[in-house]
Amino acid sequence: MSRIQKERDRLLTVTARNVGLTATATTLLCLSIPGTLPLPLYLAAVVLLACLAYAQVQLTSLTHTTVWVAVIVVAGAAIILLNLLPATPLGASALSAVGMVGGASVASVAIPTVTSRGRVGLLICASVITLAAESATLILSGSQLAEPLLFTVAGWVALTATGVWLSRTVPRTLTRISTMSRAYRVERQASETEARRRQGARLLHDTVLATLTLLAHSGVGVSAGALREQAGEDAALLRQLRLGFTPDPTRSGDYKLKPVEESTLGNTLESVKQRFRRMGLEVNWHGSGQVLLPSDILDAFLLALGECLENVRRHSGVNEAHVTITDDETTVRAMVTDAGKGFDVSTIEHGRLGFTESIVARLRDVGGNARLFSSPGSGTTVVLEVPK
Repeated sequence: MSRIQKERDRLLTVTARNVGLTATATTLLCLSIPGTLPLPLYLAAVVLLACLAYAQVQLTSLTHTTVWVAVIVVAGAAIILLNLLPATPLGASALSAVGMVGGASVASVAIPTVTSRGRVGLLICASVITLAAESATLILSGSQLAEPLLFTVAGWVALTATGVWLSRTVPRTLTRISTMSRAYRVERQASETEARRRQGARLLHDTVLATLTLLAHSGVGVSAGALREQAGEDAALLRQLRLGFTPDPTRSGDYKLKPVEESTLGNTLESVKQRFRRMGLEVNWHGSGQVLLPSDILDAFLLALGECLENVRRHSGVNEAHVTITDDETTVRAMVTDAGKGFDVSTIEHGRLGFTESIVARLRDVGGNARLFSSPGSGTTVVLEVPK
């Protein structure tokens, strides 16, 4: 038996057990009402109900299912026929007990017996025996037939339909889960294989590079001082590339950027303008065309300016910004203005000014400052100031 079939049968038997035990407990309560049965017959009914409950519990063991179904049917029919012995019409509590045993307690076997043709035959036999015992009890005792028989037939039909639905739904669900698990497992194995392949390729690359480096240096390697110098030059190159500079080496034999202590602001502003134009934001420049700034101040100034333009691109709702550059003997100012939707400045946390605190802190580290002016529907203006 496959795992899916085992899970299906376990669900069916657990459902049958719960329904059957609930009906058996209800039957016991009905028979316990004083005057329903004489004391000897009541004790016999309790013993039969205990046998019925034990067989219902044993259904979940998935072993000897046919035997336990037979025990349930026989015990249920015996409880129904036991009501004939007083030889009087059944009272309301006895009628309820008979209907509950026939329509729920015994009918619960319909749930696990719909999975095969052999079990369907057992289901038919169980239903016929139950209805026959109930009909005989009601007729011979002179009781009313309609309500108990109708409840019993409805119970068998409902529980049979429940068993059919569960027996068809559970395998489909488990099959889909199994398919998803296999797909996930294949995807994970593919990811692990790709990771191993990349790790192997990187290891091979590093090995070849290390070998070529040793060959180039005659097996001696690179000195610590040379490595520190190269790292410093790489950091300077990366900083220049981030700010939009184009490398301009002085000679081809030893590739180095020009060492500068001061940079011209006009060249860098044009690169920032081109970068944002490629991203869909048109930047219009006004004011001073050439301003000379120390490199550390220029870095902080350009980072803050770029962050302001990025905020315009993302949040203003317009695709055009105006940047006005002015300078005097001590200060360079940039005023970034847009005609976007704006916002209420009072809702912004103190110190953020619409861009990251690290950029503002860097401006202040070089002696600069940032101010923000905005109102809903009237756009936003940011003023950046750095010392010359």
